[in-house]
Amino acid sequence: MDGEEAHNLPMIVVVMGVAGCGKTTVAARLAERLGCAFQEGDALHPPENVAKMSAGTPLDDTDRAPWLARIAACIDGWRDAGTGGVVTCSALKRAYRDIIVGDRDAVRLVHLAGSRELIGLRLDARRGHFMPPALLDTQFATLEPPEADARTLVLDVGPEPDDLVEAIVAWLGKGKVPR
Repeated sequence: MDGEEAHNLPMIVVVMGVAGCGKTTVAARLAERLGCAFQEGDALHPPENVAKMSAGTPLDDTDRAPWLARIAACIDGWRDAGTGGVVTCSALKRAYRDIIVGDRDAVRLVHLAGSRELIGLRLDARRGHFMPPALLDTQFATLEPPEADARTLVLDVGPEPDDLVEAIVAWLGKGKVPR
């Protein structure tokens, strides 16, 4: 597929970052703003992963494989249907991003980045999620931050979520936004 064809496809946005960085809040608001589908990536975890994280045990690459495959399948489903969408995924390693983004030209990546201190405070305040704050250090240790480029936007999580959404919409610019 050449660049012109990719430019005319509906975009799919993957919002990534460590636990507690605001992926769900920003991604849900972005999908609403763009009028497209939203998928919470955590909802695609197999029950075994949820149980493992709930017990305070970090996931390894083998644990993440079926989860990443489900996220990739969600993205491919949107692509096959000719629609766009917004999905969350920690996508901590380049190898994980290769699975979910790979050579899918219409997929854009937004990395919500912030300090360990700020994200730790947010994670400590979060209630009702299976990911315990104790695993945040393992998330930062695993994180291989992506470089900003034509398909990747890196945003500091300090601003309000609506400001982050507007920055993403502006970055998407003249590309065909998800529908």
